[in-house]
Amino acid sequence: MTDTLNATITAANAWIAADIDPADQAELAAMVAQAATDPQAAAELEDRFRATLQFGTAGLRGAMAPGPNRMNRAVVSKAAAGLGAFLLDALPGQKPRVVVGYDGRHHSQAFAEDTAAIMTAQGIEVMLMPRLLPTPLCAFGVRHLPADAGVMVTASHNPAADNGYKVYLGGRVVTDWGQGSQIVPPYDQSIAAEIAQVGAANTIPRATEGWTVLGENVVDHYIAAVLGNRDGAPRNLRIVTTSLHGVGGQVLSRMLEEAGFTDVHPVPEQYKPDADFPTVVFPNPEEKGAIDMALALAQQVQADVVIANDPDADRCAMAVFDPRLGDDGAWRMLHGDETGSLLGFEVAQRCAAEGASESAVLANSIVSSRLLARIAAGAGLGYAKTLTGFKWISRTPGLVFGYEEALGYCVDPANVRDKDGISAALIIAQLANRLKAEGRTIIDCLDDLARQHGLFLSDQLSARFSDLSLIPATMARLRANPPATLVGSPVVEMVDLAEGWDGLPGTDGMLLRAQDDTRVIIRPSGTEPKVKCYLEAVVPVEQDADFDTVTAARACAREVLEALKPELTAVLGL
Repeated sequence: MTDTLNATITAANAWIAADIDPADQAELAAMVAQAATDPQAAAELEDRFRATLQFGTAGLRGAMAPGPNRMNRAVVSKAAAGLGAFLLDALPGQKPRVVVGYDGRHHSQAFAEDTAAIMTAQGIEVMLMPRLLPTPLCAFGVRHLPADAGVMVTASHNPAADNGYKVYLGGRVVTDWGQGSQIVPPYDQSIAAEIAQVGAANTIPRATEGWTVLGENVVDHYIAAVLGNRDGAPRNLRIVTTSLHGVGGQVLSRMLEEAGFTDVHPVPEQYKPDADFPTVVFPNPEEKGAIDMALALAQQVQADVVIANDPDADRCAMAVFDPRLGDDGAWRMLHGDETGSLLGFEVAQRCAAEGASESAVLANSIVSSRLLARIAAGAGLGYAKTLTGFKWISRTPGLVFGYEEALGYCVDPANVRDKDGISAALIIAQLANRLKAEGRTIIDCLDDLARQHGLFLSDQLSARFSDLSLIPATMARLRANPPATLVGSPVVEMVDLAEGWDGLPGTDGMLLRAQDDTRVIIRPSGTEPKVKCYLEAVVPVEQDADFDTVTAARACAREVLEALKPELTAVLGL
């Protein structure tokens, strides 16, 4: 055996002795025994002990398996103890309050219960959600209860093998516009430093009782808050929904029913939580094929709109019948920027009607469409762009609506300071309902936005990496040899986002804008092993343009986006 493998086996045996989960101990012991003669087992063992899963602004997220570089009860226990120590330091002489939620993934409930037991032993007041529930319920609980922190055990839309540990801060710890939002620096570093001081998992004190299991009234209060955005209009809409085997199905159905939408058809095979996500390859509405069953059901029942949530229901997607597809039209999912612009327009119109001014702000991330800025200006409202991620969007002063193109929408920041796929679903349903009553469609509304502000069309190109070391190399190649043109149009603006831009802190990425206003932003994903390219083409449209003219503008923008993809693939060496 090599010296590296010997060191790994020594570390693994120490981990086994300190682990708290018998199944994890047995799995790791079997792998240690196998590693001596099986190179594949040795490589896997070395990877599990190569590093420690890092706690950052996304909390923890990774594949579930025993070992320090994976998600498991031992790693989560150390994270819980470290977070608890941080809260006790932040609130000296006071008793912190924490709300803990969990989704339907494998081990989520165990991770949540470990957190409750450890923090209770530390003298923290812990309130555990009554059952597996969507992430927005946890974010709501932080502000509603109120709590000083929230922990949500979820890997959102990641593959079935993954789990995660998301942290919110609020109450007496964060009291500014970020109260109830996900953590940002320097909180993440402070919590990580506390985690690093925690001893072995089996030495962490645990209570056997003393935390509070919340009642179903927390769900009642959440739905009542969502329904505060109800418009009161008569309902005449047929909706197909899917929760993609996640935890949003029952809450979404109840909310829509109480909002007056009774002609609702959930995809039955995907309605109940199933941690294996058996009907989809990736449980993310953005992924190709993920909502095919919902689209087929929509065609069958002649629905007006499809609403899809990801497994923890913090994201929301909308699909509609588009007459521009094929000879007779077809169903398609709207791009996140299309839905974001529609929701932003809805919120902006409501704010303008209420006499709001520039102190009411619409915000989206730098990788999202620039159309939202024009919508805000047209309504006399403020606008802000932020770094990627709702941890930044939700901190915007004066926020009334925020979104990012990855299907995340915050339509009710007073109650949920994060993306919320349930409350977004209500606004989508009400918009579709109103348009249907007017004899119009979602597509008509998108065309109206193009006439008013110009046609903005977005797309994405991404590459998934199994070797994470290739991601920095890819970004280095781009910085060394950036393209001089985008689909023939000269690049007139080039920004290395790592150096900061337009008042924003530095972040890994490059922005390129061409003379014809085509824009590309390239950055590593913060939650997945990907490099993502965010593409946007802009085509001017006259305010009195007819359907055919807008159709031609869309086709022109689409041609630009499709031509961009092979150019960028070559530039990045993908």
